[in-house]
Amino acid sequence: MKDYERFFSEGGRVLRESPIRKMGTVLAASREVISFAPGYPANESFPWDDFRAIADDLLTQHSDDLLQYGPTRGYRPLLDAIIDVQKTRGINVTTDQVIVTTGSQQGLFLLARALFDPGDVVLVELPSYTGAITAFKSFGADLVGVAQDDDGINLEDLDRTLARVRGEGRRVKCLYLVPNFQNPTGRLLSLEKRRALVEWAEREDVLIVEDDPYRDIYFTDVTTEADTRPIAADDPYGRVLYLSSFSKTLAPGFRTAWLVAPPVIASKVELAKQAIDLCTSGFDQQMVYQACVRGVLAAQAPRLRALYQHKRDVMVAALREAGTPLTWLDPRGGFFLWARLPDGLHADTLLERATAEGVIYVTGSAFFVDATGHEYVRLSFSSPSEARIREGVERLTRVMRS
Repeated sequence: MKDYERFFSEGGRVLRESPIRKMGTVLAASREVISFAPGYPANESFPWDDFRAIADDLLTQHSDDLLQYGPTRGYRPLLDAIIDVQKTRGINVTTDQVIVTTGSQQGLFLLARALFDPGDVVLVELPSYTGAITAFKSFGADLVGVAQDDDGINLEDLDRTLARVRGEGRRVKCLYLVPNFQNPTGRLLSLEKRRALVEWAEREDVLIVEDDPYRDIYFTDVTTEADTRPIAADDPYGRVLYLSSFSKTLAPGFRTAWLVAPPVIASKVELAKQAIDLCTSGFDQQMVYQACVRGVLAAQAPRLRALYQHKRDVMVAALREAGTPLTWLDPRGGFFLWARLPDGLHADTLLERATAEGVIYVTGSAFFVDATGHEYVRLSFSSPSEARIREGVERLTRVMRS
């Protein structure tokens, strides 16, 4: 076999498979495997009848722009609808600040392309979302972790870490956060810390990348909409770059998300997007737009909160009833339960045994940029049925006890 390694760029050599996507491959290989790995929305959450009616109308009308190339920034009516969504979240923006992206993952990649030089430092939470880690590393960014408390990032450790990195002569470009029901921990950043972070970013002259896909999926037994107010809503300085998505509220198959940034940064992101895909699918964008104006999106939110709150309750009850030797905080929203293994168990080693027993999860180390986290597991309760959640917990408990 030929040696192709010498043809790869430096960026190409550091590319690694996502551990979450890898677990998806395991799931696809056997439907007998119960997966707590990927954070997929539940299939039963999709408004199939509404989508069918919208698609019928769009395809019947034969609109000239439905199946054509479109503007890089996005379908203009959808941009206006996104601006309305932003207003409901307390964020006032204009069209020159908004770009439709092909999923939030593309938004992260485009920001990295526009902002990061090799060696630039990005501060991230410990643990942090693997998709952001992958996107940022693709452009040579150095990721440095900051500890979390139960109410989100530890501000004292943030200051210490920033001072240490700058003392080493390195440049910090931004802080990346998932403030609402963080992936992977499910934690909710406190309102006090959100406002403190805006002042911190202005004082220290850095940007904040706020990734907010789970904002509408809060559990009403412990959280209110006010608790999920975006950091960007209280940013008078233009320090916060905001990303969100329709993947969790409508369907991920549309690959339709958005990014909001100051106009100068948004223009650079637009140029970067032109080089990648020219534009996001016009058909998908019009499907999403119609879902917005016909009230489908608004109707989804309370349904999703009830659905995922119930699934969380099922998983928590199953873990307790099985006597599973894990420790965790009950998530207040989102898709994930973050749990610590008992002393002596290693998540990677345990996964091999668990896979053989027909249950999988994502190991905690995948979310840490400092090579730690082997004592944690992320369990996603969003996609499996109630019966499979219970059976999966039973299987995992048996493996841990053995």
